[in-house]
Amino acid sequence: MEKVSSDCPYPGCFFCVMKEGNPNKRRASILKFFRELPSQDDDGQVLPISGLWNTAMTHPNDPEFIELGVFECMASLIWKGLKNRRWLSHDQNIYIPYYAAHIIGSYTMNMEEFAETSVHAGVIPPLVELLRGRLTWVEQRVAVRALGHLATYASTFPAVAGHGEILELSIQLAMSSLEIVYSHFYQNVDKRIAYHCDLLTRGMGGVEMESRKAEEWASQLQCWSLQLINCFAFKPEFLSTICKPDFLTKLPGMWGGLVNENSPAGIGLLRTICHHKHGRGPVANCPGIIEALCNIARSSDDWQYMAIDCLLWLLQDPSTCHKVMDKAVPALTDLSEISTLGDHKKLGDSIINVLQECLQSQGTGRNSISAQAEELIEEALRSRQRLKLEKGMPKEDLHIKQAASLVVKLEGNSLFSARNISGAAVKYSEALSLCPVRSKKERVVLYSNRAQCHLLLQQPLAAISDATRALSLHNPVNRHAKSLWRRAQAFDMLGLAKESLLDAILFMNECSQSNDPDLSSRQNKVPDYAERLVKKQMREAWLFREAAVKHGKVHGEDTTSDLYGQDSDDSEWETASESDIGDDERDELGDEVYGLKKNKERRDRNDRSSTKASSCVGSISLKLGLNDSFVSLLAGHAFRV
Repeated sequence: MEKVSSDCPYPGCFFCVMKEGNPNKRRASILKFFRELPSQDDDGQVLPISGLWNTAMTHPNDPEFIELGVFECMASLIWKGLKNRRWLSHDQNIYIPYYAAHIIGSYTMNMEEFAETSVHAGVIPPLVELLRGRLTWVEQRVAVRALGHLATYASTFPAVAGHGEILELSIQLAMSSLEIVYSHFYQNVDKRIAYHCDLLTRGMGGVEMESRKAEEWASQLQCWSLQLINCFAFKPEFLSTICKPDFLTKLPGMWGGLVNENSPAGIGLLRTICHHKHGRGPVANCPGIIEALCNIARSSDDWQYMAIDCLLWLLQDPSTCHKVMDKAVPALTDLSEISTLGDHKKLGDSIINVLQECLQSQGTGRNSISAQAEELIEEALRSRQRLKLEKGMPKEDLHIKQAASLVVKLEGNSLFSARNISGAAVKYSEALSLCPVRSKKERVVLYSNRAQCHLLLQQPLAAISDATRALSLHNPVNRHAKSLWRRAQAFDMLGLAKESLLDAILFMNECSQSNDPDLSSRQNKVPDYAERLVKKQMREAWLFREAAVKHGKVHGEDTTSDLYGQDSDDSEWETASESDIGDDERDELGDEVYGLKKNKERRDRNDRSSTKASSCVGSISLKLGLNDSFVSLLAGHAFRV
């Protein structure tokens, strides 16, 4: 048996207890430790708590401490910190409520039986007090995390819901969390609370790392609040509290930023709300939400399918269909040829079926469908009918149709090269009407070329529509480089920074992986103009931007200026057809259209950029002045499929 060290100055020390070789003595000692710790005022209590925190993080499913009273101990410690401020300010006790709430959250993360034990141990009331903000936002973050886990389980949700203030507090926190973190921590570089800095960086970082982690934690605080609200949203009786216009309208903008990879955030909650008939009415009454859902549905957002689900459910509901039809139908018809999106198989078929039902069930008066929406649906249905007819058509006839489409497309290219943009757009439309529906690659090029025409004609909505159709047809979905870039520019023209940013990042990713010989010969495959757009949109879509503006600061002037670099060149973006970026479709608008002196000068300039990295993320780090950790976050988003 390994003996307990006699050198330890703390009798009954947790670490010494853990070294006890006799299992029965060890369990008895741990039980005694958990019972006595809350009543002790000795120095050094944070050490065993931090050890428990580490154990809970690494072994959250281990039942030993659960059986021996860890939840009762943690709840008592939180209460002690709330009621005894002198104890809290002594030694390093200020860390203890944070660690205690985090331990509760870790042990209830996966195991419902652990969650039930914690509720019986009385953890909810002290967690609610932390959620109120009785201490600081740091403790609020771990409290909402723990309560979110408890609300996930059917057996413990009633105990959480029994505290009526939890839902209201979570809604308030979701709306105010970013400003709280910004105003209480981020902007006060010289006045940051020391233990906050230590918790954020584990004592290993300076101001830059603190700021970066604060942004990450602020995103988590908001996303975990939304997750907790989402548990309530599954119950119809709570929807009236959740579906207040001032809260609903903010949900599409709660996306967590680039630091958030796993939470669907606001769009996830909207999807839960729209799944129930009592939730669809309030959503349909907010035109701004429907417009935002359409933008997300036609974007590169990882949660694109959730926005599509919302729009489909709203159209299927007779009480909301007429309210959303004019906005939802154009977006959904653009997406009607998607084959698979993530786990959603035959998504295009589902969209077509809903649109057809919508057309067949149209009424009169306020329930009637608009002429534009009707035409878009009929066009999508005709396309499906053409596809069926083509299956029985001789190959020779299909080749003739494809050849005719190619001739007209080349005429469009000539007009485009001659700067007759409107004429080119007409030709691309004519080519699309001739092109076999089954010829997806050719149609991708035609839609993308027409999107470019719309861009140059200052028609961003039409450009987004055509680029989305090209991206929906492409295999894999949302990976056609030029269409991504064109849609990114169109979103930028409309001031939709997040959507533009996500498209631009994926465009840069596609460039970095391109096998195009013109790109492969250069050290940097990513165009300068794309890097500049990403830089601009990262400023515009910055998580703290709204809070910074409210507090009289703008992104480029506060402490994040070093992170994003000093360059603020927001000049008009070059179009993809004016660039030297190519792809597999060699006859698509590209070098052959604007292969003029400007392209040669741009190539020469790019060739001289010998200091650029060869990868997409390397380019971002050099050109945007990002540090390695933030670039790794960006890389995690850019390379997700």
